Amino acid sequence: MAQYFQVHPENPQQRLMLRACEIVRSGGVIAYPTDSSYALGCALGDKKALERIRRIRRLDSSHNFTLVCRDLSDIGIYAKFDNSIYRLLKACTPGAYTFILEASKEVPRRLQHAKKRTIGIRVPDSILVRALLSEFDEPLMSSTLILPDNEIPENDADEIREALESELDLVIDAGAVSNQPTTVVDCSDGVPHVVRLGGGDPSPFE
Repeated sequence: MAQYFQVHPENPQQRLMLRACEIVRSGGVIAYPTDSSYALGCALGDKKALERIRRIRRLDSSHNFTLVCRDLSDIGIYAKFDNSIYRLLKACTPGAYTFILEASKEVPRRLQHAKKRTIGIRVPDSILVRALLSEFDEPLMSSTLILPDNEIPENDADEIREALESELDLVIDAGAVSNQPTTVVDCSDGVPHVVRLGGGDPSPFE
């Protein structure tokens, strides 16, 4: 049975952020709001929690997960990129983008693209997410919360709780958010190109 926290989106209660981190550290899977939609999250190295997310979303082994990071310093630990890509990331983060980058050795192989050895990286423009990550002190392993047979991401915490109450450990409710996914930009070959349109403005990459 999932716990349910109602959190202020611009002044998130620290005690609830601390409790959410405890749930993740103990192997939990959470649903939390971002600047684009709700996402599912778990600890980076937790294989069992990752498999639970795969089951919830009915994902195969080829699905690319995303590391949700606090800022550029976190990105530099988990991904490799040159100065031109760094400037691009700096200009576009935080924001509703997911960047596909070459994974560093800090990223477990099972989380990387099987052939390209890449990883998705994201820095949401969300006070709540930054507060959660500051308490957690490492990125969250995440996937957009799109229920099986749906094409649009979930954006309402009550509906998420109703649909997934028995499969999640926590739902964080900070009010309704956008139901758009992120704009995905592949930077893995050094030349950024948009592979999915979403909430982030694609014009910087055109």
